[in-house]
Amino acid sequence: MSDRLLVIDDEIDFAQFVRKVAETCGYQVTTTSNPREFRQLFRDWRPTHIIIDLVMPEADGVEILRFLAGELCSASIFIMSGFDGRVVDAARRLGTERGLDIVGTLQKPLRAKELSLLLEATHTEQDTVTEAALTEALEKGEILPYYQPKVDLRSWQPVGFEALVRWCHGRRGTISPDRFVPMAEASGHIDELSDSVSSQAMTQMGTWKDDGIEVSVAINLSGLNLHDESLADRLDAQCRKSGVAEDHITFEVTETAAMAEPLRALDILTRLRIKGFKLAIDDFGTGYSSLVQLHRLPFSELKIDRQFVQECDRSREARVIVKTMIDLAHNLDMSAVAEGVETEDILHTLAALGCDVVQGYALARPMKSDLVPAWLTEWAVHHPA
Repeated sequence: MSDRLLVIDDEIDFAQFVRKVAETCGYQVTTTSNPREFRQLFRDWRPTHIIIDLVMPEADGVEILRFLAGELCSASIFIMSGFDGRVVDAARRLGTERGLDIVGTLQKPLRAKELSLLLEATHTEQDTVTEAALTEALEKGEILPYYQPKVDLRSWQPVGFEALVRWCHGRRGTISPDRFVPMAEASGHIDELSDSVSSQAMTQMGTWKDDGIEVSVAINLSGLNLHDESLADRLDAQCRKSGVAEDHITFEVTETAAMAEPLRALDILTRLRIKGFKLAIDDFGTGYSSLVQLHRLPFSELKIDRQFVQECDRSREARVIVKTMIDLAHNLDMSAVAEGVETEDILHTLAALGCDVVQGYALARPMKSDLVPAWLTEWAVHHPA
């Protein structure tokens, strides 16, 4: 079955232009300029993709986003407008905060080739992840941690790695976590998944230590992992079994996850710190109560969300926000880590702003564990201490 694209735009000619381009990309397309009709079409037709014009006379795009969030919409959404780019970006962030899958923004006027490339890139994967497939993958050991280096900006030396989960599927290749982690959370397999990744990462750290490579590793926790009061004891037992020092391990938790059940999160995260583990608040700046969580919870590291990092070299507003986050981290005796660093210009900007640690494609892509020793050797040759 082909993807279904629903377009709401008060410019009828432009909507027809979008229809023609989308149909050449294999989409079924329905267009409307009427918000009431849009709501009915959404409920009856269940589109896989939606394009929303931000500025319309009867209902603006923010109202449409509010409706879609209330309907628990899972479609891929583009926000389109000829309006000021900052307003469009604010609408994108609003949609994302409401739990919608905002895959991009489109600035009018739009060329056919540009629209075609975007639509081709967001076709729905037909071979979807199922609970049975995920269970089998866990049993077969197909879900593995890949390791992305973290480098100190002052010494230019590696200070550790982040363990990023990947599904190494025999037929479909490497599957990214956004494709299967939500399934693990929805199906009740998230504890099993997190335990598997933590155990593999700690065992690998023990192996590297035996080979003379002692590194720190950051491991992500889902907010749903924080329901288990035995979590700290279980992770500590894994750590001792692997012969790894607790202070060489950082557990990363998003601020949104920490907000879900604040009292329980305070209980479990405090116990993790007592046992010697470090804690990072991840994706900082994307939630609603960042300062509250920094005050309440015992974090040792603040990770600046990539959406600010990737704009800080060319956007004054993003640069001011990143600098404010770095200063906030330092004033609270925390280290500031920037993720999603993809260019040399961003590296230089972050260094000038006083950021402590960086990670991203500008340094290295996530790699399998057996490639880590060679990467460390090569880095040492080109970046001597």
